Amino acid sequence: MKIWHRQFGESISNITYHYLPALRWRNFRLFFGGQLLSMSGTFMTQQLTIPWLVYDLTKSAWLLGVAGFVQFLPTLLLIPFSGILSDRWSRRDLLMLVQILGISVSLALTILTFTKWITFPSLLVLSVLNGLLKGLDMPVRHTIVTETVDDRADWSNAIALNSVMLSSSLVLGPAMGGILIATLGVEYCFLYDTLSYIPAILTILAMRLPVRPMEALSGIRDTLLKLWEGFEYVRQFYAIKVMLLMLTLNGLVGMSHIALMPVFAAKVLNGDATTMAHLSTSAPIGSFLACVYLSMRRGIGGLERVIVVSQVAIGLSLISFSLSRQVELSIIVLVFTGCFSILQITSSNMIIQTLVAEDKRGRVMSFYALATVGTIPFGNLLAGTLADKFGATHALIVCGSISILGALWFSTQLATVRRWIDR
Repeated sequence: MKIWHRQFGESISNITYHYLPALRWRNFRLFFGGQLLSMSGTFMTQQLTIPWLVYDLTKSAWLLGVAGFVQFLPTLLLIPFSGILSDRWSRRDLLMLVQILGISVSLALTILTFTKWITFPSLLVLSVLNGLLKGLDMPVRHTIVTETVDDRADWSNAIALNSVMLSSSLVLGPAMGGILIATLGVEYCFLYDTLSYIPAILTILAMRLPVRPMEALSGIRDTLLKLWEGFEYVRQFYAIKVMLLMLTLNGLVGMSHIALMPVFAAKVLNGDATTMAHLSTSAPIGSFLACVYLSMRRGIGGLERVIVVSQVAIGLSLISFSLSRQVELSIIVLVFTGCFSILQITSSNMIIQTLVAEDKRGRVMSFYALATVGTIPFGNLLAGTLADKFGATHALIVCGSISILGALWFSTQLATVRRWIDR
């Protein structure tokens, strides 16, 4: 019986490693498992708890957009310099620093909400701190993935599985958050976030990565020179440049439904925190399905066409969601929105990380992070302003239409992009 169990276990492992080869590597398994729980707490806080708390305190769609802008603006400012650091310092140490600072901010939110001292201004201040941490975290998180896998052939699978982890966290976090808000209160969401950092810290400590020599920066001039060097590399690398432009457009208009989610949940669909949780969880379910598909692919051929189709579908989904007046239909539409959003974002990530030179990886991924996340504060501000002036429905129709126009432009660039990929 023991022999049968061992042989059965080995067969399952062989099948798993054949289809998901990145899981062969111990460092990647530690990173994947630890960050899955930690990121669920992060997304619970950022995607559900803070927006709901802001809207509950202010009852203002415009202030909701302002809060999103304030939260992500520091991310925009810090990301380029984080990319320089991740090219020159230990990415493991930088990721550990983020976890330690993150648990401190989350603990402060937990204490303020449990003691009922939380106010809109204090929430904005802590949101700024969260934005700074996210700016430091994102380039490091993307670049360290390739360090956790020893075989370059498994990089695309590791990148896709990292997206699976993020999408799973997006499903798990808001779903649990909706239950906690409805039954216990928002303070328990922040408590969960605080506790979720502990396994992330322990798994990072357990990882055994190659020692990377730390290169000190000689001053502001040297820092700006390295930043300019990365910018010039992106500017001259046409395939990467046009994909970053598409990611920027998606960050500005393609994610606008997230900023307006509390408005649709409370006013358009006449719901409550549970409705908000259902809506917030729907898109990540689609994202998870998209990531499973991408994790089964081999190579990056054809992903440029996936980007075009996904961008068109994002625009159509936003318009459909804006017109829906039924919770069930809105949930279905958001599943498709999440699916095509992650197809666009992760396909771009897989292409860029495969093409980029290793000594430029941190800086290029900082531009990737700027395009995907650093543009969101402007998108939040745009969505909030349009919703305040013309209503949430018309705001999403405008954003969806711009998304479709961007996809049509990118389709004219496919031949050139494909030549870079085939080199």
